Amino acid sequence: MNFIKLALMGLALGSTVSIAGECLGPDQPDVPDGDTSSMEQMLAGQKAVKEFQAANIAYMECLDPKISAANAAATAESASDEAKTALRQLEEEYNAAVSREEEAAAQFNTEIRKYKTANPG
Repeated sequence: MNFIKLALMGLALGSTVSIAGECLGPDQPDVPDGDTSSMEQMLAGQKAVKEFQAANIAYMECLDPKISAANAAATAESASDEAKTALRQLEEEYNAAVSREEEAAAQFNTEIRKYKTANPG
């Protein structure tokens, strides 16, 4: 086995916590209640969601090379169960980040609709 394959296997075999631990996902933003919030609070909420989305994109970009390395190790001819598990865990973390971003946007959109209903005109 060549050196590159060994290095990739070593990366994938490390604990997923330490592999993904270098990448820190952002916390979900607090979304204001559209029924009771002021315009300023809604704008602050919009800003928080946009900042969350930007930080989440950076987090997913951080995970990308780790997923690629884990994929190379997991699909190698001599791939271990640990390498396959590491790949699955990283993919699950990535997918969870996508879901959190979609959830934050959907939640904010719901609150915007509530705000518009509570504050017509």
